[in-house]
Amino acid sequence: MSNTPTTTQYAGLRGRRYLVTGATSGIGQAVALALREQHAEVVALGRNPEALAALEAAGCTTCALELTDTEALERTITEHGPFDGLVNSAGITHVEPALTLPAEAIDQVFHTNARAAAMAARCVARGMIEANKGGSIVNVSSQASLVGLDDHLAYSASKAAMDAITRSLCLEWGAHKIRVNSVNPTVTLTPMAQKVWSAPEKRDPMLAAIPLHRFAELADVVEPILFLLSDGAAMISGVCLPIDGGYTTR
Repeated sequence: MSNTPTTTQYAGLRGRRYLVTGATSGIGQAVALALREQHAEVVALGRNPEALAALEAAGCTTCALELTDTEALERTITEHGPFDGLVNSAGITHVEPALTLPAEAIDQVFHTNARAAAMAARCVARGMIEANKGGSIVNVSSQASLVGLDDHLAYSASKAAMDAITRSLCLEWGAHKIRVNSVNPTVTLTPMAQKVWSAPEKRDPMLAAIPLHRFAELADVVEPILFLLSDGAAMISGVCLPIDGGYTTR
């Protein structure tokens, strides 16, 4: 996959077992493939059959799953665990002015972005604690949790909830040697984002607000995630790391 890191080796990933949600597109897919390049074992969760088949061909174990089905999620994690790490990358958005935003849309975004992430972390952590092995959890949040964005009430609030989950779990599980962090990317150039942000009237104002004057490539997000999973980040927990070219400093 283009933009996926292939040369840097991260301490401690080889041979370890990781669960990646939202693994059939975007950042989640890139993380799953990058972990395989690090010779880690990967269980990839997603909904796209063709993308799951491609991940299987790359050596991942795959599961088709609706993350908001908590019973199915816990059953799958228990069956395939224990894990050394989790990347909560699954997420959806709903862009609409707050005055017309339906309650149902808020519920749907929160259930996927916040509740499912918390439930996945809970089940993975139980396995880590039972195995007395510790581990690392990385939540894929967003710059939208750190600053106000027009028409992003549901998405921004759900990602702020994810960051709060990160901080709470860092405190609760630190004694079990479980580290929990978030990464908070700006616009990341997945195939979908390239279409959404291709129009100059939308693209140019956002680029002007980013001090580095570019959007994130997949590798810009995947590399920090791999680092946070690795032994090199052994003393890092409770962090919400902007990967935004300086956007949130404004």
